[in-house]
Amino acid sequence: MDWTLFLIVFVVIAALIAGLYFWGKRLQKKYDDQQQLINQHKQALSIFVIDKKKDNVNNLKLPKQVKEQLPWIYKKRKMPVVIAKIGPQIQTLMCDEKIYNSIPTKKQIKVEMAGILIVKVLTGKLPEVKKTGIVSQIKTKAMQLRPKAK
Repeated sequence: MDWTLFLIVFVVIAALIAGLYFWGKRLQKKYDDQQQLINQHKQALSIFVIDKKKDNVNNLKLPKQVKEQLPWIYKKRKMPVVIAKIGPQIQTLMCDEKIYNSIPTKKQIKVEMAGILIVKVLTGKLPEVKKTGIVSQIKTKAMQLRPKAK
């Protein structure tokens, strides 16, 4: 009785691992195809960043086609967007979280874009803020509180 239960659990776990493996391969292939398409269509532009914010897709001024093509999971979460002036037009642009953090506001920057997606910031980048761990934060506080030896 114990061996049959162990065998059933083992087979179920093996099937789950195999399913996740093949699902991951399929998702990786989709991602690679999308990256290839983005790399084909990207172009360098100079934009003036008016504002940047994170908001739901329903509240943003994006084209109707873009809203319809987004996966359902992105319709529920807040997306990082940049409101920028490109030539005479003011447009709402989408970007990745890493890129969103490096875009300064109220400045002229040069970016690589594919459609309405900001792929990369070329110039006008803010310096990256280095995150400190909890151990280093405690050490710096201890050094500040520690009386100075003469």
